[in-house]
Amino acid sequence: MSTPRLGFIGIGLMGAPMTRRLLGAGFDVTVWNRSADKARALETDGARVASSVAELTQSVDVIMLCLANTAVVEEVMFGEGGVADAGSAEQTLVDFSSSDPAATRDFAQKLQEACGMAWVDSPVSGGVAGAEAGSLAIMCGGEAESMAAVEPLLAPLAARVTHMGAVGSGQVTKVCNQMVVGCQAAVLAEMVALAESSGVDATLLVEALSGGFADSKPFQILTPRMAAANYAAPPWHLRTLLKDLDMAVAQSQRSHSATPMSGLAAQLMRTHATHGHADDDPATLVKSYRAPES
Repeated sequence: MSTPRLGFIGIGLMGAPMTRRLLGAGFDVTVWNRSADKARALETDGARVASSVAELTQSVDVIMLCLANTAVVEEVMFGEGGVADAGSAEQTLVDFSSSDPAATRDFAQKLQEACGMAWVDSPVSGGVAGAEAGSLAIMCGGEAESMAAVEPLLAPLAARVTHMGAVGSGQVTKVCNQMVVGCQAAVLAEMVALAESSGVDATLLVEALSGGFADSKPFQILTPRMAAANYAAPPWHLRTLLKDLDMAVAQSQRSHSATPMSGLAAQLMRTHATHGHADDDPATLVKSYRAPES
């Protein structure tokens, strides 16, 4: 059986290292990005660059997306010259984006009706470091047959791939993941500020608490950045985390399941975003609790 040709749409913080992992594993990868310079940067790694979404779709067997939000996924899939216009039933769509679960189910049905293409939602967790190392956690939703077909393609990207159920189940699982991450980010900012205002050296918190019940990846990543007020080269953006928490609240309303902590974390982040921090590191949340500089 021949190796499937891959198309990757969305060459951002996560998409670029994920594409490099696929190229390094020997896959034929064609890329497209709204900002063409980001796509062209992968040519030296062996990627082909398509001039349009339609050109990419017509030249590959599996289309992969890693896009900013639900609205961008919809535009790329169903806008003029999008994947749905150029696709076929012999192809499969793998969406690594973190998108709204209900919209994802609607998109999958719409794509099936438009061209017969199967949809596997496969949001990821692990950040840029995980994408670079190929150690992402990928949570998938889709039909078993489609899942079996794409799972070998995910091996260069992931330490763990879990089939969670029907289309949309992957997105629900990612929402659950982000509820934990978002609430941790909010309380970590409180924790660092409390330590500082109490005369404790917050830069020692990671050393003191590592291995205990408070330990976690967000703790390890965000706490030292908060304590050192080091917000350069953010591993992800506050607006992205806020978007995911908003999706958690929306999903809770659909499923009649209360999410008070996630809702509060979202409102705290929304306030911080409106003060000019939407594109900043979530670690900047600690600024909300520190006394203003004189």
